Amino acid sequence: MVVLCPGQGAQAVGMGSGWTQQSPVAAKVFERADEILGDRLGATLSSLCFEGPAETLERTDIAQPALFACGVASFSAMFPDGDDAPTLSATAGLSLGEYTALHIAGAIGFEDGLELVTLRGRAMQDAAEATASSMVALIGADEAQAREVCQKASEGAVLVPANLNAPGQVVISGEMGACDRAVDVACEMGLRATKLSVAGAFHSPLMDPAAERLRDALEKIEIGTPACPVLSNVTGQPHRTDDGGASIREGLVAQLTSPVRWSDCCSWLTAHASGAFHEVAPGKVLAGLMRRIDRKTKVVSHDVPE
Repeated sequence: MVVLCPGQGAQAVGMGSGWTQQSPVAAKVFERADEILGDRLGATLSSLCFEGPAETLERTDIAQPALFACGVASFSAMFPDGDDAPTLSATAGLSLGEYTALHIAGAIGFEDGLELVTLRGRAMQDAAEATASSMVALIGADEAQAREVCQKASEGAVLVPANLNAPGQVVISGEMGACDRAVDVACEMGLRATKLSVAGAFHSPLMDPAAERLRDALEKIEIGTPACPVLSNVTGQPHRTDDGGASIREGLVAQLTSPVRWSDCCSWLTAHASGAFHEVAPGKVLAGLMRRIDRKTKVVSHDVPE
């Protein structure tokens, strides 16, 4: 069994509510998340997930702990007490989802994972607010073309590939003026370009301050040996497991300022992992990306209980 965990952008009001209504196990996950975070988010995490409002849930500092809790709740509900535990052949998560994948594989505890993603979301929000920045989706581009767009449009500003999601779907990230120029440059190159409505330039050097805050937090938590390969967004290969968690820590820090190689992660999984592919809640984003990466691989999404 392969488990895929979504990242920021998959959040939606009502996420996880179907699972908590059907499963006491899922409800307990959200109850535990509410106990850990209290009112630090301005309301309980469960109420933000189930009731919104959307503009609050979409904030980086809210969406990240919400997605982590929802993914863990849905996975836990799929295999409640008394059922045979699944044999995991690999887990992977897109950006924020890498934390969910590490938890499901047993490398990071639930409380530590929730605290990390809460800090990560806040740190990324702060870094985004420090500089006018954005992201641009390039449709029809490969990595080389994305780098060419960045080179032509940067004019000395920060502009880099940020998400290599699937063949023909690349996102670049950088300072606002450079992103504006990138739309024009991409169109001149025959590519479709769409400026995204995001808080800032994620997975770029503009996230350096957030990366340093995350590094300090990661040094204080225990990282165990995962029960199966967990894919690194930075390399597109499994994390090392023979160094006491050091490479996992470094990978999570580097992820904030490096491109997310999701297409490479999925290519590794289809070549090396066995069993059915399952996407935890919320949404069906990763199933859609897999159709562009490898149409032969079917991903079952669990946005709501069957």
